[in-house]
Amino acid sequence: MKEKAILVGLITPNITTEIVKEYLLELEFLAKTAGAKTVKLFTQKLPHPDNATFLGKGKTEEVRQYVEENEIDIVIFDDELSPAQERNISKILNIKVLDRTNLILDIFAQRAKTSYARTQVELAQCQYLLPRLKGMWTHLERQKGGIGMRGPGETEIETDRRIVRDKISLLKEKIKNIDKQMSIQRGNRGKLVRVALVGYTNVGKSTLMNTISKSKVFAENKLFATLDTTVRKVVVENLPFLLGDTVGFIRKLPTQLIESFKSTLDEVREADILLHMVDVSHKNFIEHIESVNKILKDINSLNKPTIMVFNKIDVFKN
Repeated sequence: MKEKAILVGLITPNITTEIVKEYLLELEFLAKTAGAKTVKLFTQKLPHPDNATFLGKGKTEEVRQYVEENEIDIVIFDDELSPAQERNISKILNIKVLDRTNLILDIFAQRAKTSYARTQVELAQCQYLLPRLKGMWTHLERQKGGIGMRGPGETEIETDRRIVRDKISLLKEKIKNIDKQMSIQRGNRGKLVRVALVGYTNVGKSTLMNTISKSKVFAENKLFATLDTTVRKVVVENLPFLLGDTVGFIRKLPTQLIESFKSTLDEVREADILLHMVDVSHKNFIEHIESVNKILKDINSLNKPTIMVFNKIDVFKN
C-alpha cells in the first residue's frame, strides 16, 4: 500500500504563495515517484522558518491533529530541515518526517541499478544521515521500510557516528577507484567531439537520446528515470560524435548528490558541446533553465558552447 503523505511549504517575504504552491506540486510529483500518495498540502506565512519546529506552534498543532485524524504515514517538507528541527517535529507528530533532500535521496536509492550508481547514492545518504543519527526516528523503531528508510536508512540509523564515518571513507575510496577506471575509458574514446545532454529532470533527454542514437536507453515519465550516464557514438550527415545522456537536474538538488555523482557529471565537464533540453510546455520552464544553469555553474560548465533544445512544443500553451 502507498504511504499517505502530507506536504508542507513555507511562504516567506521572498517567495509568493503562488510560487510555493507550484513548488509543492513538484514535491507532490517527487512523492509520487517515491511511492507516496499525497492527501493534503499545508502552507504557512512566516518571516523565516522557526528554529525549533520550522512551522509556527499553531500550524504545527494543526498538522498534528490532521495526522492523527487521517492516519497519515509521512510528512514531507519542501525545504531542508536541520537535524534539530527534524527530531523535534518527528517527536511532536509521532510519524516519519522527511525533507526535500531526504526524499530525493530516497528516489535515487530506488532508481540506482548499477553497482556504481548504488555506491554513489549510498555515499550521499550516509553523508546526509551522519549529523542526524542522534534520535532520528527512535520512536519509530517498530516501523521498518518505506520512504526515507531505504538503503543505509534501514541499517545505519542506530549505528554510531564512527561506523558511519568509516563507511563514508570506504565508499569514497570505492568511488575513487571507479572514477579512475571511468577516466581511462573516457580517455580511450579518441578525439571525437563529445556532446552531453543536460536539462531538468523528466524533460525527455533519454527519449531524444534514443531517437538520435537509435538505442534503447530507459525512459519513463517519472523523475530521475536515468541515473547512469550512457554514451553512444552517433553519425549525423557523415559527422560522427559521442552523445552522452546524464542524470537530470532539479531545483535544490542536494549537495551530497552533486559531490557523490562527480564522475557522472564529469561527462558534462569534459563535453565539447551541451544540448540543454527544456520542457517548454511546463509553465516554470524559465526557472528550470535557471536551476540547470546554476548547477552547470557549480561544476564549472556554464560557459561551454550550448544548444538549447525546446521539447514538448506540441503541448505548449502560450
